[in-house]
Amino acid sequence: MTPQDASTKAAEICRLAPVVPVLVIDDLAHARPLAEALVAGGLPALEVTLRTPVALEAIRIMAEVEGGVVGAGTLLTPADVTAAKAAGARFGVSPGATDRILDACEGADLPLLPGAATASEVMALYERGYTVQKFFPAEANGGAPALKAIGAPIPQVKFCPTGGVSPKNVADYLGLSNVLCVGGSWVAPKELMAKGDWEGITELARAASLLPR
Repeated sequence: MTPQDASTKAAEICRLAPVVPVLVIDDLAHARPLAEALVAGGLPALEVTLRTPVALEAIRIMAEVEGGVVGAGTLLTPADVTAAKAAGARFGVSPGATDRILDACEGADLPLLPGAATASEVMALYERGYTVQKFFPAEANGGAPALKAIGAPIPQVKFCPTGGVSPKNVADYLGLSNVLCVGGSWVAPKELMAKGDWEGITELARAASLLPR
């Protein structure tokens, strides 16, 4: 998969909904009902972070949920890419970008949303062919004003900002011309997951799916 093809696919996924839930799953029993709740609420693209021992198995389970497009986040090594692809991930997300990660995803035909935090990093990825990137960590790097400033000289690149995005500031990001969607964890709070309040999560997802962009 070429970087151009990867970005085309990433753009399609980003346009599915205004918010891509960023999920940390500790209990494997939560995987299926969580995916079903989010998809029912209108958020089909799901990023399962590889931060817990059950993450890969959660991806396998969630990939079977009708209407869902499940990806793997926190890809750090080529081994992560191989494992995510084998688990059924349809896209990948990385906090930053290295040649080894980019090579691995291109070789595995796994569309990647590579992370960038500075204009130089954005330019390096754009030079390679990545026109859709993750702006991370968004709030720590200056938030929406910083991303707007990057977009002025580099309008060719579109973003999914992640990291500190919340209901309080999501409109600031979605209002930018260089933002396709945002990544956020607020649609799947740990307390609702712990209680099994899947209807509550569906309601949060529905509200997020209706955000203007």
